[in-house]
Amino acid sequence: MDLKSLRIRDLGLQPYTDIWQKMSHFTDTRDATTLDELWLVEHQAVYTQGQAGKPEHILQTTDIPIVKSDRGGQVTYHGPGQIILYPLINLRRRALGVRDMVTLLEELVIQWLAQYRIEAYAKADAPGAYVLSLI
Repeated sequence: MDLKSLRIRDLGLQPYTDIWQKMSHFTDTRDATTLDELWLVEHQAVYTQGQAGKPEHILQTTDIPIVKSDRGGQVTYHGPGQIILYPLINLRRRALGVRDMVTLLEELVIQWLAQYRIEAYAKADAPGAYVLSLI
């Protein structure tokens, strides 16, 4: 990926719903010439309930807001101290499918962790980078 065609934004601590709306707006208004962007953000404490999430996946009552999202997954906690990287990438322009992009991101995270002597791996049936052990 050519970094000259990529804008990186450090957005600091933000409410999840604000960033979700801004990402939707960015995607809806971009055109063929819009630079791809990476957004780095921390969220105020929130649980997101993805498309696969069910009310019974919330295991206890909490004061932390629960936001139903249009994304995959079940229930995910986001909060201060967790740096989230959102890639806003035009996949068609880069001739990538969604799974291709997820695989590239998994590989990137696994390689990055290895530099810190942290061994991680990907699972074909559960997207993500899973930490195995310190090397």
